[in-house]
Amino acid sequence: MSRIGKLPIEVKSGVKVDIKDHYVTVTGTKGTLKAALPKEVVVSLEQNKVVCKPANNSQRARAMWGLSRTMIDNMVDGVSAGFTENLEIEGVGFRAAAQGKILKLNIGFSHEVNYQVPEGITIKTEKPTMISIAGADKQLVGQVAAEIRRMKKPEPYKGKGIKYSGEKIRRKEGKKK
Repeated sequence: MSRIGKLPIEVKSGVKVDIKDHYVTVTGTKGTLKAALPKEVVVSLEQNKVVCKPANNSQRARAMWGLSRTMIDNMVDGVSAGFTENLEIEGVGFRAAAQGKILKLNIGFSHEVNYQVPEGITIKTEKPTMISIAGADKQLVGQVAAEIRRMKKPEPYKGKGIKYSGEKIRRKEGKKK
């Protein structure tokens, strides 16, 4: 029995949920998100709440039950409030600048790295060492943050690189004489 799957999803005011076959469309102030749900899960809208149930008692149906409920909940939260991921850049001369749909990174290479920002994502750089990634789709926000971090992962000796805000870098001791 899925503990997460049993919980109904409260549809917030200003959010519209449309369920047709195995497709869910959620519309709100931050935009519109669509998702295809597995056939093993039955989703219905009852009294301004979305309820997910497994179609049968198979192992896959029970596994997809909680996943589907969480996906729909993230969609409802995303179109109403949105999601934000913050990155920090550490290192001498390392900096970032957002210019339209391109993020320019100086991260210790001989050249400037340009990252093309996908649709539905906004990137802000209040400080040259802070990157703020925002959007309605939680998966896409996390994916963009992971791609930017992968360009220069923090190294364990001096901690230089791009890290998540609040991430602890496990430091190693350097050489001794």
